[in-house]
Amino acid sequence: MNSNKPIYITQPMLPPLEEFIPYLQQIWDRKILTNCGPFHEQLEQALCDYLGVKHISLFTNGTIALVTALQTLRIVGEVITTPYSFVATTHSLLWNGIKPVFVDVDPNTLNLNPDRIEAAITPQTTAIMPVHCYGHPCDVDAIQKIADNYNLKVIYDAAHAFGVQDANGSILRHGDLSVLSFHATKVFNTFEGGAIVCPDAKTKVRIDQLKNFGHVGEVTVVAPGINGKMSEFNAALGLLQLKYIGQALASRKKIDAAYRKRLQGVKGIRCLNDAGEKIANYAYFPVMVDAGYPICRDELYQRLKDNGIHPRRYFYPLISDFPMYRGLPSAHKENLPVATAAALQILCLPIYPDMDMSVVDEIASFIAAQ
Repeated sequence: MNSNKPIYITQPMLPPLEEFIPYLQQIWDRKILTNCGPFHEQLEQALCDYLGVKHISLFTNGTIALVTALQTLRIVGEVITTPYSFVATTHSLLWNGIKPVFVDVDPNTLNLNPDRIEAAITPQTTAIMPVHCYGHPCDVDAIQKIADNYNLKVIYDAAHAFGVQDANGSILRHGDLSVLSFHATKVFNTFEGGAIVCPDAKTKVRIDQLKNFGHVGEVTVVAPGINGKMSEFNAALGLLQLKYIGQALASRKKIDAAYRKRLQGVKGIRCLNDAGEKIANYAYFPVMVDAGYPICRDELYQRLKDNGIHPRRYFYPLISDFPMYRGLPSAHKENLPVATAAALQILCLPIYPDMDMSVVDEIASFIAAQ
């Protein structure tokens, strides 16, 4: 490779530093650093406007938001979820004393397969927690139909799905709650951060109480909440980042298209389908390294790393393979053949707004030459 410095799977979108100074000055002048200050409130409203949703509650990170979402809906018992995700998805269940029940994924989208959900439902099942993997929307209609039939709640882990839409608007409007991550690696970031999207003001009040220790006043606590509030610094960064999100998404779309064109025809390399008629955010660029490729996925992964390119095996291992989960009956590999195969083939290539097209050419050429 001709790159002079390592190329990682993603790099955070950083606006010009000089544009952030006025925000810092306001924080210093007001001396309000946290506890849902002015920038916090502004960012909540700005995100509602941009995403086209009714209510958002900001959090210090997406994991605490997931934990709180489950508490908001008073979820107990068992929750059906995917083994093909980042561990925070299922960790949030254990933190709440909930038993995860793993269901296999769809071979085309790698999202939770609705056809496998009903067989996993038991009298203890109270909710479904799907993931919009790589920002590609789940089959929300099929999942909601099942939830309605069995009186189950639906909480979407939408960590990858900022700005993603379907034909009728934001994908975040589906389910009872949707949870976003604003980690530095995400399409929209606040360095660290997250949010819960909810459909009504009453639910937002409960979420806001739970993320602030359960306080409803100076001396009154009504629930065993947590400290999940986003700071003014992170909220200010989010307000600035939001000004550049259109530019970032446009850049990602071009890079995605360039990868697809350059990798087309490379035997054994299969790009996952794009979102089709749905509006994507191009959060990741996953490819499957199939049996027709000259070397296995792990060998390609290592050769890329040795040459300064650092892809990621998102998601490998499966969550169900980790020690705290692999003893569950639903974690057995024979129950999860599609997810198991995908975890051994997937490779997410670098993609970020400032990525030069020459780097895309280098990476694609290197993959084609093996």
